[in-house]
Amino acid sequence: MRQAAEANGQGDMMRAVQNHQQEMADLEAEPEASDLESSMSRAVESAVMQGLFGGDMHRRAFLKAVGAGTAYAAIASMFPLEEAKAMAVEMAQAGGKLEKTKLNVGFVPITCATPIIMAHPMGFYKKYGLDVSVIKTAGWAVSRDKSLSGEYDAAHMLTPMPLAINMGAGSTKVPWTMPAVENINGQAIVLSTKHKDKNDPKMWKGFKFAVPFEYSMHNFLLRYYVAEHGLDPDKDIQIRVLPPPEMVANLRAENVDGYLSPDPFNQRAVYDGVGFIHKLTKDIWDKHPCCAFAASKSFIDENPNTFLALWKSIMEATDFASVKANRKEISKAISPKNYLNQPVTVLEQVLVGTYADGLGNVKKVPDRIDFDPFPWHSMGVWILTQMKRWGYIKGDVDYKQVAEEVYLATDAQKLMAEMKLTGPYGTPPKTTYETYNIMGKTFDAAKAEEYVESFAIKRT
Repeated sequence: MRQAAEANGQGDMMRAVQNHQQEMADLEAEPEASDLESSMSRAVESAVMQGLFGGDMHRRAFLKAVGAGTAYAAIASMFPLEEAKAMAVEMAQAGGKLEKTKLNVGFVPITCATPIIMAHPMGFYKKYGLDVSVIKTAGWAVSRDKSLSGEYDAAHMLTPMPLAINMGAGSTKVPWTMPAVENINGQAIVLSTKHKDKNDPKMWKGFKFAVPFEYSMHNFLLRYYVAEHGLDPDKDIQIRVLPPPEMVANLRAENVDGYLSPDPFNQRAVYDGVGFIHKLTKDIWDKHPCCAFAASKSFIDENPNTFLALWKSIMEATDFASVKANRKEISKAISPKNYLNQPVTVLEQVLVGTYADGLGNVKKVPDRIDFDPFPWHSMGVWILTQMKRWGYIKGDVDYKQVAEEVYLATDAQKLMAEMKLTGPYGTPPKTTYETYNIMGKTFDAAKAEEYVESFAIKRT
């Protein structure tokens, strides 16, 4: 019976993949977003002609006799043709006229950005009438600055970044939002191969580590991890910021002893023989958030229909990525030079979760990275407690108020219910808060300040 159930499950997944492939093939036959208006105009004209003449033979005879231009001018004199065309275009645009169809969305080339990237080659933006340029960006500071300047309409960010921007921590204070989490899990602590005999964090005093950005889960998880092992991250080790694409080169050059980085650079260190995976971050906090889809509040207010179409594109792409049977297809889609520029083999080890750890082991961890889009308010509160703990924000903090302003969890509940997503995380939760167990310590968002004070090592 078990074998039959597994066979049925595999059959369902294969049918889901085949349905998606057919859907994308159908999309290829559809007009580009910029051609939508002319396409709908032709359809309305054709429909009116069919209605007037009742058959192809009479319609063609009339067009041949007077010419198409004269024919449509004559029809327009007795039928509101232009109004009908405008109405048809609006109806085609998913329930509301798009304020903008051409968008710039920035991303940093890491597997956490999978939904934002794959939505381009796999047609999810196009499905919602958008012509999106996904723009590769070297690092998070550049991504933040281009977002603040308006060069990017929306961007791939780290989950702490919208909170920081909203509070003016490390940048100009601007109202910012996080409509969706991009990925959960997906990070690892990597050490240089010369430290294969130092797998105990208590042996790391004096080590130099890299993280991709100060306002990152990487920074906060590394700090949390070493502090739980008795090391002060500001005194016993050094932590420096490096853009993810520079991590492996700095490990090879022995500029750092290790890093807590997004993939594929953890697996790439193993692939290149310069490092090994000490620990996946899912083993520190299972299902922790990492990267996000983020946009300014002003972009949403000025372009509500465009934003909704973009949000739906991201939600649907994330839902597709959450189905593990789709991961090999996704690996091929995001590997080219203009996206991640990485070997498919490396991406499959990350996304599928069967990988070499650099210590001679082959591990199978299917949820090494996963894709749950729901932006829990409690995740935002946890991040704020760590920002407070390590001195990135000071004074009294209304944790829940900030989290609820930035993380659009309540709206996400409604959208996910409306979209009827079918992936493993497709059903929205009924609440926006939950408790977490992180290395044996319970986090309750209702007791945020008490949680900050409970740590022996902190900067407050």
